[in-house]
Amino acid sequence: MDFGNSVYRTLRWRLLYKLTSQRNLFLLFLSHIASGQIRYSVPEEMKKGSLIGNIALDLGIDMQRIHSGRARIVTGDSIQYTELKTDKGILVVNERIDREQLCGDTTPCSFTFDLILENPMELHHVTVEVLDINDNSPSFHQHDMHLTIGESAAPGARFVLPTANDPDVGVNGLQDYHLSPNENFALKKLSNTDGRKFAEIVLENPLDRERHPSLSLKLIAVDGGTPQKSGTVNIDITVLDVNDNSPVFNQSVYKATVMENAARGTYITTVNATDADSELNGLIYYSVSKMQGSIDSIFYMNKTTGVVFLSGGVDYEKTKKYEIRIEATDQGALTDSSKIVVDVIDVNDNAPVINVMSFTSPVSEDSPPGTTVGIINVKDLDSGDNGQVICRIEQNAPFKIKSNLRNYYNLVTDSKLDRESVSEYNITVVATDAGMPPLSTIRTFYLKVSDVNDNAPMFKQEVYNAFIIENNSPGVSLLTVSAQDPDANQNARVSYILDVNDVGGNPVSDYVSVNAESGVIHAVRSFDYEQIKQLVFIVKAQDGGSPPLSSNVTVKILIQDQNDNPPQVLYPVQTGGSVVAEMVPRSADVGYLVTKVVAVDVDSGQNAWLSYKLQKATDRALFEVGLQNGEIRTIRQVTDKDTVKQRLTVIVEDNGQPSRSATVIVNVAVADSFPEVLSEFTDFPHDKEYNDNLTFYLVLALAVVSFLFITCLVVIISVKIYRWRQSRILYHSNLPVIPYYPPRYSDTLGTGTLQHVYNYEVCRTTDSRKSDCKFGGAGSQNVLIMDPSSTGTMQRIQGEKSILDEPDSPLEVS
Repeated sequence: MDFGNSVYRTLRWRLLYKLTSQRNLFLLFLSHIASGQIRYSVPEEMKKGSLIGNIALDLGIDMQRIHSGRARIVTGDSIQYTELKTDKGILVVNERIDREQLCGDTTPCSFTFDLILENPMELHHVTVEVLDINDNSPSFHQHDMHLTIGESAAPGARFVLPTANDPDVGVNGLQDYHLSPNENFALKKLSNTDGRKFAEIVLENPLDRERHPSLSLKLIAVDGGTPQKSGTVNIDITVLDVNDNSPVFNQSVYKATVMENAARGTYITTVNATDADSELNGLIYYSVSKMQGSIDSIFYMNKTTGVVFLSGGVDYEKTKKYEIRIEATDQGALTDSSKIVVDVIDVNDNAPVINVMSFTSPVSEDSPPGTTVGIINVKDLDSGDNGQVICRIEQNAPFKIKSNLRNYYNLVTDSKLDRESVSEYNITVVATDAGMPPLSTIRTFYLKVSDVNDNAPMFKQEVYNAFIIENNSPGVSLLTVSAQDPDANQNARVSYILDVNDVGGNPVSDYVSVNAESGVIHAVRSFDYEQIKQLVFIVKAQDGGSPPLSSNVTVKILIQDQNDNPPQVLYPVQTGGSVVAEMVPRSADVGYLVTKVVAVDVDSGQNAWLSYKLQKATDRALFEVGLQNGEIRTIRQVTDKDTVKQRLTVIVEDNGQPSRSATVIVNVAVADSFPEVLSEFTDFPHDKEYNDNLTFYLVLALAVVSFLFITCLVVIISVKIYRWRQSRILYHSNLPVIPYYPPRYSDTLGTGTLQHVYNYEVCRTTDSRKSDCKFGGAGSQNVLIMDPSSTGTMQRIQGEKSILDEPDSPLEVS
């Protein structure tokens, strides 16, 4: 009953203490640490979604910065216990937090993570301390314990009891042991160097096997939580006779070390205990205490030799030190205890781990040096030099690694990028620790370089030349211009445009067109070599970038001549109503120059080379025509037998393929006097209708010109008289005004001839007999003009020098 009251009082006191302090355990508290660190405290086992803290308010970050910086939580653990609500800027529980699973016996228990913001990058270190709650009861590794004690055991003998385990810590952890009331044993409470509590029973009164051959005790372990929890183990004691000496270890603590990568069966240490008893009572057996749970799965002890071996794997990153409690038991069940402290030595067995925080691809080729491409986090679970990591880029690439924060690296551009040279990169990042031998981790990043419009189209040639024969069909393809742009996509899409300029006063678009996509240049119309001999224009190649880039190229189209024009006869002029005859005296010698046929061809080259041939003649034996110069000369002496009227047909041919030709009729009068010629040439046929029309038009023209002349003369005289009357210096006189007539306009009054010599030029079409007459300069050859419809004749006699006597004299056509 006293034991129950004592337990009750103890539980009540602990309950009151817990009620006083528990109010603050579930309150979140916040402490700001310099350099962007913040710390929260939360109790374990909180529900998912429970509020941890307003991290935006606590760090002084506005919500706009939370969104623009793409705030996120970065942790290297496989379980993310917290979640950032970016819409509210609060930190909430994401997964169930079990402090015992997270930290075990370690106190205080906490986990850390980083809050990262970008543009610019900010790093805030967040620590969350997990507070313990009393959610575990103390428990023993076994429910029943059997002890065998000799009755000769002296008072003061100690017997180690099972140790209770309570995963909770602090006041919620194991606090006390209670032993059920008995007459022989008292409970002694002890603590290890690490603070772990255990209990022993001490024999206070000697055992009497005959009176009590066995004893049954209860060991109760209680914690300090509210409500208080407990665990129980039954202790069954069997009393043996005699064996009054217990084993004794020669050391209270054994120390040893082991490499974390040591193989199973590795020797750890050897323990030794002695017993003063002899024979069977002095035979000792060694064992590992059961109070440490699964420690026996890691270490194995030979029960007869005391040699300790490694039976499992050890990991420095999980446990850096082991404390193994051992026991030595003799045949009389007397025991002694000691412990082995095993320090685990770290080896470089963990390669660095590369975590990608962010990576941007593609990157524009015009990005300046120092542009951040990616952010990586590198961790190594090893310690010391084994955990020191160096990052580098393996290949020669225009990138480098920069580190401004611990374990965080920026992958930045080291020089200007050029997509036209290298459009993509495989960036290999190597993280190497400082262990011996060093361990490395390789991470490859595939980065594409996006294009900007930094290259103008370039033509393959500086000047494009093409040839085309005149009289081409409209729409014919002349040539193709081509430009290349090393940019990509729309920036490399080339369009071809005609530059705005004029050719011969007309826009170049009236002559050619260019296909905007293919660069094919077409003729818009048919070309005439006689009008234009070459086209020189500029084509612009423009890409589709923004802003667009362009380049120009000169295009020359040379038009080749085609024999499309027949020769034109300039002299002798072919009249419609009058017969023009060249006079040859009968005294003319051989080689006498009768006249010269003058013709031109507007074509060029060999298409304009003319040759003259005598096609028909009244007497082919009398005249010949110069093949090259068109001169008509006599080839024999003229005789009295030759007829007066000679008619020659001369054909003029060019040298084209096929050749074109024109014919001209030359009338020659072989006579020494005009009457003789006149009587012969009156028989030439003429066109009555043509003469009538020509006479009508000449009379009409003369009437109009006379009217205009008289009108102008009257106006001039009137103006003169008006000015004369208005002038002060004029005499007032009644003298009549005498008009002045120029000498060339004297009256002819029916004489039938003009008093002055005039020469004229005839311009006529090739397809009509009707001509336009233009009176102009004087002629130069003795020419007879015979008009059968009139009785008069007109003879033009001029100087001895004639233009026809000079073969090289130019002939002007109007």
